[in-house]
Amino acid sequence: MPSTANVLLYVVIAVLVLYKVVYQQVRGTLLNRRTLAAMPLLLVAVGGYLTLKALPGTSAGELGLLAAELLVLAGLGVLRSTTTTLTAREGTTFQKGSAVTIGLWVLTVAVRIGLVALGTALGLAGPLTSASVALSLGVSIAVQNATTVRRIRHHGLPLAERRPALSR
Repeated sequence: MPSTANVLLYVVIAVLVLYKVVYQQVRGTLLNRRTLAAMPLLLVAVGGYLTLKALPGTSAGELGLLAAELLVLAGLGVLRSTTTTLTAREGTTFQKGSAVTIGLWVLTVAVRIGLVALGTALGLAGPLTSASVALSLGVSIAVQNATTVRRIRHHGLPLAERRPALSR
């Protein structure tokens, strides 16, 4: 059973991801290199740390389930990126998600929950299952953002180092 501190951490991660990623993608946001890298790096670092702490005593089946989850969520990251519209605006690229983007975020969460349920049904859900949530989300968002950067370059759009100053 996760500790109270871990549950609080998961809630903070969920709120942060919902706002910084999902809400901003649907509303539309100006992109920059720093923000494209910061969120996934933070999630992968925290998730990697928690995952490493949970490794002692982890079964091969649970590790296999985590590997499958990371691959599937990475693939969903690629798909989510392709559902956003990219346009040049204010010296950088503006990204706006669609209803399909929202649907893919719902699918991402459903896959994570479904794999946890599968692991539980197979007797494979141990400490690693709950400890790896930040890692899974971080990898998925990192792949999504890397795909977005690739799309930006492919279309020859600008990408600022930092967020442009607000225009008045």
